[in-house]
Amino acid sequence: MTDGELRKKFDLIRRKDVKAFEEVYSDMKTPVFTVILRITRSRELSEDIFQELFVRLFTSPPGETVKKPRAYILQMAHNLAIDAVKGQPRLADIADFENLSAREADEDAYDARQALAALPLKERRIVALHINGGLKFREIAGITGEPLGTVLWRYRKALDSLRKMLEGGSYEKK
Repeated sequence: MTDGELRKKFDLIRRKDVKAFEEVYSDMKTPVFTVILRITRSRELSEDIFQELFVRLFTSPPGETVKKPRAYILQMAHNLAIDAVKGQPRLADIADFENLSAREADEDAYDARQALAALPLKERRIVALHINGGLKFREIAGITGEPLGTVLWRYRKALDSLRKMLEGGSYEKK
């Protein structure tokens, strides 16, 4: 769904059009949940945040001034997830990996999830917003409040770290 289509849906949602909300939900549920999960590293916490986000979106949809609704929704997801993980330990919860389904248990996918979970939050959220959220680096800079150069540097650093970890090396924080 394009930003133009999302703006039209938001107009309808402001008038409590449930069908328009369902269409936005259907289009945005995967990238939103993935961004939240990448930041929180907890399926249960992510589900709570996910539900809160869409309840807020229906009860208080954004006004007409929102020019990039997709970025707006992903920024909501980012902000709620960041607020939820503040003060929490930075280690991944092993329980998140114990309940993998047979499909999710694929070795490469498991290694990639572990590698992503090992990244520092500031890098992990940029990777999630770019890859899972489909946002441009300028949009990510606006969401995170960091300069564009810093966002690009963190993304490159994250990719280098992921490559090293997935090739069998260990991750070294710098």
